[in-house]
Amino acid sequence: MEKDPANITESILSSYSTGGGTNHVDGANLPSKRAIATICEELLQLLFPGFHDLEPVHSSHLPRITAHRVYTIGQNLAEEICKSLRLDEPDCPNARATALAHDFLSAIPHVREMLATDVDAAFQGDPAAGGSDEVILSYPFIEAIAIQRSAHVLHALEVPLIPRMMTEWAHSRTGIDIHPGAHIGSHFFIDHGTGVVIGETSVIGKHVKLYQGVSLIAKSLAGGQALRGQKRHPSIEDHVTIYANATIMGGDTTIGAGSTIGASVFLTHGVPARSLVLAEGQGVRVLDKDKRAGMDGNDWVI
Repeated sequence: MEKDPANITESILSSYSTGGGTNHVDGANLPSKRAIATICEELLQLLFPGFHDLEPVHSSHLPRITAHRVYTIGQNLAEEICKSLRLDEPDCPNARATALAHDFLSAIPHVREMLATDVDAAFQGDPAAGGSDEVILSYPFIEAIAIQRSAHVLHALEVPLIPRMMTEWAHSRTGIDIHPGAHIGSHFFIDHGTGVVIGETSVIGKHVKLYQGVSLIAKSLAGGQALRGQKRHPSIEDHVTIYANATIMGGDTTIGAGSTIGASVFLTHGVPARSLVLAEGQGVRVLDKDKRAGMDGNDWVI
């Protein structure tokens, strides 16, 4: 390493001239990762008032506090949206970014309705849960799904960059990687959560429960950008449970309603409703849950 700072500087500048794709100079200002992190923190306060605050929130102060949060998030988000839009539209007006931020904030009541079902699913589905307060305060899944459901709104509004930045912020904090494009129904629950991956085109129904290490992924990335926009990730129908470290692959793979996927299963094809799928040797065994004597799908544990 050079001892002269001037030589070090010249060396780094030289690397910039050959570092295509790792430099962003002389272009539009990019959305700020720090700003997006702050927005996510403020968003959690808006979604769960009183749970992410240093001081207690009294109901008499809630209108004022909520109005302030809506204004602050709206202003900050509009600024970051403007940056993201100007990458493709240098003359994009601030009014459009402001309108998109308004549309996003208008969806917050619906996001809260969905999150209430997720909290209920976590409490009902985990005998270790002491109550909904414990779920909201301590379950990493709640933070991950709160940010994903919010980012999904921006993704549907076709806002570039920011939705993925939001879910990667949550990923870095929770170990749960859910793409903002994934469609997730109500009463969703990820128990433990570490290492879960849910790809962009995944479709998940209602009352679905996943355990740690579950991956809903594409079969192959060899096609690269040629696959963009295509259905590449699995569909999971209602009332499905997927146990730890199971991997389900492919856009044409559908897990039928009421099915249970056992731990460490590696599945590249769909299964009918009410299937019980077990890892067996180098493959899997698919059983009809309703024909297994003494087997109650709701109580079965692998």
